[in-house]
Amino acid sequence: MSSPSSTAQAADSAHSAHLAAPGLSPALTLVFAVACGLCVANIYYAQPLIGPISDTLQLHAGLAGLIMTLTQLGYGAGLLLLVPLADVVENRRLIVGALFGAVIGLVGIALSNSAVTFLAASFVVGTCAVAAQVLLPFASHLAPEVTRGKVVGNIMAGLLGGIMLARPFASVVASALGWRAVFWVSAVLMATLIAVLWRALPQRHPHASVGYARTMASLPGIVLNTPLLRRRGFYQGMMFSAFQAFWTAVPLALVHEFGMGQRGIALFALAGAAGALLAPVAGRLADRGWTRPATGGAIVVALFSFVLGAISMHYRSLAGLVAAGILLDGAVQLCQVLNFRSLFMLAPELRGRLNGLFMTFIFICAAVASGIAAAVYAFHGWSGLCLLGSGYVVLALLYYATEFKRIAAPAAVGS
Repeated sequence: MSSPSSTAQAADSAHSAHLAAPGLSPALTLVFAVACGLCVANIYYAQPLIGPISDTLQLHAGLAGLIMTLTQLGYGAGLLLLVPLADVVENRRLIVGALFGAVIGLVGIALSNSAVTFLAASFVVGTCAVAAQVLLPFASHLAPEVTRGKVVGNIMAGLLGGIMLARPFASVVASALGWRAVFWVSAVLMATLIAVLWRALPQRHPHASVGYARTMASLPGIVLNTPLLRRRGFYQGMMFSAFQAFWTAVPLALVHEFGMGQRGIALFALAGAAGALLAPVAGRLADRGWTRPATGGAIVVALFSFVLGAISMHYRSLAGLVAAGILLDGAVQLCQVLNFRSLFMLAPELRGRLNGLFMTFIFICAAVASGIAAAVYAFHGWSGLCLLGSGYVVLALLYYATEFKRIAAPAAVGS
């Protein structure tokens, strides 16, 4: 066992190495954060525009949900099939290739005159948006261990900002220039991002690549042999299910209960983006060894947010509902950063696959939750929705309680 003085010296050495390392400067960290936000925003632009898009393309109201479903299906396919390539091919080339595909898909959406071409292009955009999930472990490779949580937290703040700002951005641009302009603007942003990342990112060649087929064949074994992946995946799957349930139903509630229009909904979503500010805090907590208590705290805050949301709706308090949204977003992102940091402390050569498997499970949970939430709100109102969301969080809390049965055993890496 090392002495406290030797531990302190090791920490000082690691900190000095970080300061001297050219791999991930603050400017490059910002580039990663902005790039992740812009990539993932492509998944959400269409969500507030389903009405006008359906009208333009003469898509039957019963099929309008396909506008988001095809994008999400593409994202799920990309998580499972493209993200593991980060362990096989040079990362910068993979990211730029995915962004080039996103540009093609976005232009295809903007030019679409039929539902078939729009939905096909949406699938392509969703698939290529997983460039964000290649960028995140890439940044983790570049960051020294002593500040890895901080770096992941800062980049996750950018990613969450992209998710939360995509909806109000799309609403504002569409109201001024039409819905097609949203996708033209995004195509220009993706093309610009290609040029920036090609110049800014270093090359990263995975070590000891075994090829794509063997990489994909290894995925079931990784799930079976990595209990930390299963645990952290379940936490985030339940937390993100609650997040999706809230944000699927709250626009409907704002219209029905508060009489809001598209602009008011956009402002509400913008206020919710304040939860992104907690992501860097989460990284710092993880770097200080507080991953376990911080995870529990995040789950409890998420549960409280649904209690606050139910009370606020009962008393028609818009301010309370905004606060509930901010608390939920912050708790979900706090938990996600802690989860990512824990996973990225495992074998570096598996980070791409770990990330792909982790996010695929979360995506499946969130996709199911979105569909259930709309039905629950339609039949049981906001109270039923809050019970649904809090139910997901309670499942995470119950599983979290089992961690304390393992305290006497050696702690898992990154737990």
